Amino acid sequence: MRVYVAATRMNDGKTITALGLLSAIGDYYQNVGYIKPVGQKVQNIGGHQIDKDANLMNEVFQIGSQLYDMSPVAIPPGFTEEYILRGNPERLKHRLMQSFLRASRGKDFMVIEGTGHAGVGSVLDLSNAQVARLLNAPVVLVTLGGIGKPIDEVSINKALFDSLGVRLLGVVVNKVSDDKYEKIDRLVREGFRKKGIDVLGVVPFCPQLSSPSIRQLMEDIDGELLCGEKGLDQCVRKIIIGDMPPHSALEMFHGDELLITPGNREDLILAAMSGCVVGISKAYCVKGVILTGGITPYRTILRLVKRTNIPMILVKETAYEIAQKLHNLIVKLRPEDTEKIDRAASLIRQYVDVESIINKVKEFNKKRA
Repeated sequence: MRVYVAATRMNDGKTITALGLLSAIGDYYQNVGYIKPVGQKVQNIGGHQIDKDANLMNEVFQIGSQLYDMSPVAIPPGFTEEYILRGNPERLKHRLMQSFLRASRGKDFMVIEGTGHAGVGSVLDLSNAQVARLLNAPVVLVTLGGIGKPIDEVSINKALFDSLGVRLLGVVVNKVSDDKYEKIDRLVREGFRKKGIDVLGVVPFCPQLSSPSIRQLMEDIDGELLCGEKGLDQCVRKIIIGDMPPHSALEMFHGDELLITPGNREDLILAAMSGCVVGISKAYCVKGVILTGGITPYRTILRLVKRTNIPMILVKETAYEIAQKLHNLIVKLRPEDTEKIDRAASLIRQYVDVESIINKVKEFNKKRA
């Protein structure tokens, strides 16, 4: 038993869906396995290049397979260029297939997580469609909330899966705005029904899952922590560039912002921490402060900030450069994000018809036999 989770684009919620399915399918089967055949976000673990999502799933679910089998083809910088010049497609496919056989040994059900849309990986001759065909796995496709756009994008992806004989079980429409949920839920189900595509779930947007932690931001911008380690795992909902007077800034602080400002703007730094220091309310505080230009505040200011547990992070770049980096940041779940992980699993259990997916996989297997 196996299912392949793909998406119509990056950041649609594919990993969250795969995580939720792993958790929910565990209610039906004792031994559930996981593999991410092709990974683009990699880290070195035990001398192997491992996709971050594979490491996440192993940490959360203690799957028991070797990490290098759960992430057989990881793509560090330079890998694609080397493959174009000297790559051997059969060797990669053999490595992938052997890893899948080992990772699935003793498992009742395998969740296979793809990388982006149906065509991603084509440069390596391992697109999602090609890998799903190689592993003979039916596909659940995750797409973003909306009406016309998801139907258009799913149709394009389905065409590529169809061309390789890969079965699409249905779609999960993700990140649907609360104020439009009922309308979108009704219309996408009808729209996909007319296309002969089943809707397996319509999942509402959850701000918590799209909000990065201070720790993630610090790591991704390679910042230096000056103080506030206890506050690193708090999540940020909004980013404010500190180019205004303090009284204007106070009107923008509601307790869940990240302030980006030069280290010599002591007036803004004091404004950002004032509510915490005087003990009036967290409403006038911020979750964290990024100091730009490599400028460190005076020691007296730092001593005050340390009393608040607000993380203060120093970077060399300008505010504009840091804002651009954060704008392009893709929020990924990490093993330490326990609240987010629980929330993600809960959302999928509540809004996705997991039992229908399992039954469709069973039906697929009977036809294949």
